[in-house]
Amino acid sequence: LGWAGLFQLVTTTLPRVGQRWIFFLLLQIAVTGTVLPFVRYLNVRFTPINAELPPGGVIVRQSIWFGLFVVTCTWLQIPRVLNLPMAFLVALVFTVIEAFLRTREIRNERAE
Repeated sequence: LGWAGLFQLVTTTLPRVGQRWIFFLLLQIAVTGTVLPFVRYLNVRFTPINAELPPGGVIVRQSIWFGLFVVTCTWLQIPRVLNLPMAFLVALVFTVIEAFLRTREIRNERAE
């Protein structure tokens, strides 16, 4: 749905403000859906054997973070602000937020 809608939007419409927000929404959906199996694989691969796999909501949230990273970089590219240090900083911010959320979740699971 995301990639097909994105293709349809890019090939048939003029770049205006309303279509720009639809573009960002479709890009978020497309990237999140595409990266979801890879995020699941990485979680299965790097979770220790004696630990439980993260719940499905965590995997979806991590995929959404990746989609949000791509959308943010795309948005920063419009005024030509995106460069390698800026992309690294945005990725670092999203990684720190996810690490903080995951740490809190693991601590709450152990307390139960």
